[in-house]
Amino acid sequence: MLTIASRVDVMNRLGRAMADATRSRILLSLLTQPGYPAQLARDLGLTRTNVSNHLACLRGCGIVVAEPEGRQTRYEIADPHLAAALTALVDVTLAVDEHQPCIDPECSIPGCCGPGTVSSVETEAEGAR
Repeated sequence: MLTIASRVDVMNRLGRAMADATRSRILLSLLTQPGYPAQLARDLGLTRTNVSNHLACLRGCGIVVAEPEGRQTRYEIADPHLAAALTALVDVTLAVDEHQPCIDPECSIPGCCGPGTVSSVETEAEGAR
């Protein structure tokens, strides 16, 4: 049975989904077009099992829906408003303070923090020159 999630629940579900790099990559792929597990696995260089597990998580969070097509299942973003919001979120420019240490010592996101990171404020300032 489908239910309407509260605003806090929606934010928690989206945060959980996007906190994982593999789920984020799958979401980015599904923003461009619906996908099938085998095709997503091939395009993203992942195993089908890995993709299926992440798609199950995204389905459980209510972010993607599965549409049976014969023997295959097509996955797509659950709601056009969500697709628009995710697209807008991807287009956001973050103002990262390169002097602020990352709170996660195991952070492996390139450009997230640490020496050599260029903030968007500096990038915009250079672009304006």
